[in-house]
Amino acid sequence: MGIVINLFLIIAASVIFFAVGFYIGRIFLERIGTTKVLEAEERAVQVVQEAQKEANDYKELKVNEVNQEWKKRKREFDSEVTIKNNKFAQLQKQIRQKEVTLNNQMRDVKETEKKLQDQKEELKHLTDNVQNRSAELEKIIFEQNQRLESISNLTAEEARQMLIDNMITKAREEATETVHQIHEEATQKADRIAEKIMLTAIQRISFEQATESALSVVHIQSDELKGRIIGREGRNIKAFENATGVDIIVDDTPEVVILSCFDPLRREMAKLTLQKLLVDGIIHPVAIEKAYQDAKKEIEDVIISSGEEAISSLQIPDMPAEIVGMIGKMRFHTVYGQNLLQHSREVAMLAGLMAAELKLDAKQAKRAGLLHDIGLVLPETDIPHALAGMEFLKKFNMSPVVLNAIGAHHGEVEKASPIADLVDAANVVSLSRPGARGAVTAEGNVKRLESLEEIAKTFPGVLKTYALQAGREIRVIVEGDNVSDSQADVLAHDIASKIESEAQYPGQIKVTILREKRSVAFAK
Repeated sequence: MGIVINLFLIIAASVIFFAVGFYIGRIFLERIGTTKVLEAEERAVQVVQEAQKEANDYKELKVNEVNQEWKKRKREFDSEVTIKNNKFAQLQKQIRQKEVTLNNQMRDVKETEKKLQDQKEELKHLTDNVQNRSAELEKIIFEQNQRLESISNLTAEEARQMLIDNMITKAREEATETVHQIHEEATQKADRIAEKIMLTAIQRISFEQATESALSVVHIQSDELKGRIIGREGRNIKAFENATGVDIIVDDTPEVVILSCFDPLRREMAKLTLQKLLVDGIIHPVAIEKAYQDAKKEIEDVIISSGEEAISSLQIPDMPAEIVGMIGKMRFHTVYGQNLLQHSREVAMLAGLMAAELKLDAKQAKRAGLLHDIGLVLPETDIPHALAGMEFLKKFNMSPVVLNAIGAHHGEVEKASPIADLVDAANVVSLSRPGARGAVTAEGNVKRLESLEEIAKTFPGVLKTYALQAGREIRVIVEGDNVSDSQADVLAHDIASKIESEAQYPGQIKVTILREKRSVAFAK
């Protein structure tokens, strides 16, 4: 509105200006002539009309802009009101739903309270019955004790003391016999120091060995992917086998694809390649080649990290990077069905522990044990792998003791130090000890441990049994409510006696009874 008023003021000022001009012009025209006056009047009228037209146009333009702005604000306000009304309606709906839920929960709580009250009354009734039954049992026990005392002419205290005296006498006899046995065993062990050192070294390592297979299994999400793996006219399988050097077997086994190759490294790269293709979902010769190159780079990283991990776990410092890579490659090779890296680490641990027991250089023994089969991962040559590994390590200025131990562990060269004998012995132990190749016979340690546990389970009140320390100790967990402390002592002697009569074992077996009683009450 202010703009319109200003417009009218401008127009009025213009009219006044032109009127004054008109008056002055008229006077002037009167002087210069009638013709000039008439022209001036016409010009003034024309100017006024044009000014009025411009003013009207400007007024109409501004009025339209004001109307459009008002309509825009009105639409925004209406939209905001609609949104708030919708939110309010939604909140009302949620409140009604919560009210229904709360009502249902209140009903459930009332039903639960009623059930708890019924259970409480039932429990009280059962408690009264138990108390009455307990009183009756105490009365019966008291009567039976009186009858036993009258029959044996002994009071309960006298009978208890007699039993304790008998157990003490028997325990003393058993203790004397046990001391004698321990003395004899100690005398025998004094003549077997070398065997003790070997067994101690074996017991202190805990490598798990597994027989390697020439097959790898890759699980797929569905059998529909088998068609994509095969490709049109088998072109994908051909491309895969050409790139990886591994045979791929797609049979009727559901959701499984088998990779076959005697080289574990190539088989692992092929497995990783196929897994990458299945993740991407795109399988064709170009994608196979790209996935294989990516898998190859990833395997190289795994090789380096495996070598560094093995060196770090054995605490062997100053190992050249080329040797670290060779150690990592052992992870993907086998020796007599065992993983080569695990076998080499086990030999290193055995040799190091035995060297420490004999006051020799444990670090040199571990270094020689870890590297003794490095020739197996070198390029094929005509010389034995022990000599190949020794020749390969000479260029790294390796210790002569270590080189001799590596070259002599199969007898190709003469042993020049005790370290070489330890590495040779550790290698034989790792390859031939029970369980090294995943084979446990039915007559072995597992069956003996199970037999010890079964003997202890035959006694009443025994819950669980555990054979520990390769069968040199058996722990028996008993029911605290059914076996008392004094009964636990008797049970330990009974189990030991039955083991002596029924089981065959070297040395002695310790029987430990574990008894626990828990008392639980509820405050209401």
